[in-house]
Amino acid sequence: MAPQHRHVPTAEDNRRGILATLAAMALFVCNDALVKLAGAHYPVGQIMVVRGVFATAMMLGIVAWYGELKHVRDAFQVRVLGRGALEAVVALTFIYSVTRMPIGDTTAILQASPIFITVLCAALGLEKVGVRRWMAVLAGFSGVLLVVKPGAGTFEPVALVALLCAALVAVRDIQTRAIPAGVPSSVVSLTTTVTVIVAGLSLGFEDWVPLRASTTAELFGAAAFVSLGNVMIVSAYRKAEASVVSPFRYSVVILAGVFGYFIFGEVPDLLAVLGTALVVGSGIYTLHRERVRRKSALARDSGG
Repeated sequence: MAPQHRHVPTAEDNRRGILATLAAMALFVCNDALVKLAGAHYPVGQIMVVRGVFATAMMLGIVAWYGELKHVRDAFQVRVLGRGALEAVVALTFIYSVTRMPIGDTTAILQASPIFITVLCAALGLEKVGVRRWMAVLAGFSGVLLVVKPGAGTFEPVALVALLCAALVAVRDIQTRAIPAGVPSSVVSLTTTVTVIVAGLSLGFEDWVPLRASTTAELFGAAAFVSLGNVMIVSAYRKAEASVVSPFRYSVVILAGVFGYFIFGEVPDLLAVLGTALVVGSGIYTLHRERVRRKSALARDSGG
């Protein structure tokens, strides 16, 4: 039996992956902005359900487009459902925070998720973390504190919800590693949209308001942006090197700042800017150290 050859990413693959990542980040920020606008009229649970219904219909179309409808039954695997449940809580905490604080600050705090991943992997014994990576973790948390500003007169308690969201994203991403490779990404995403609807319904209907055409249209647009963004991010990682593509995810911070300024009139203070720079720098350095670690491991395995 002939050996299976693993695709080696080319420079062109990496360029396409970078462009797809940048496009995905732009789409995600568009989703965030529309959700924030909808938050002025709909409560969190209603946003989750209305956007979730649209997103589920779109994801079903994407699953069918990829010819993966036969894999829908994989959505009932325990690990897939577990990830979906985590994603539902991530959606709840994110929507709650982004509708109540500046979109740029929320986005910056969420960039702490790679820091939480490092801490969790070390705590669970999944990876050995060296001194330099621990220093990056401390720098990143310092940046988060500058954005959150605990104890300051400008401190917003809702920032702790955004921080919880970042921690849950880290748990979700670790859980994603446990999902069998045979389960298509589109099916995992479909499971997510359904569980978000269930979570929104579980919050109850007491605060729901009559549907508004303009706000519902905003959530339709949000669902389209987040669904297409998920497709783009999967496309980005399919052939390109993850270590090359991943740093470009931080473009979302700049895009969120631009959207916050021009749409919501939000101007970050100096501490928030410095904190965001620390968080992003820490994340990029962590990705760099992960790339070095993997190369070293491959060299050892090959006897080099």
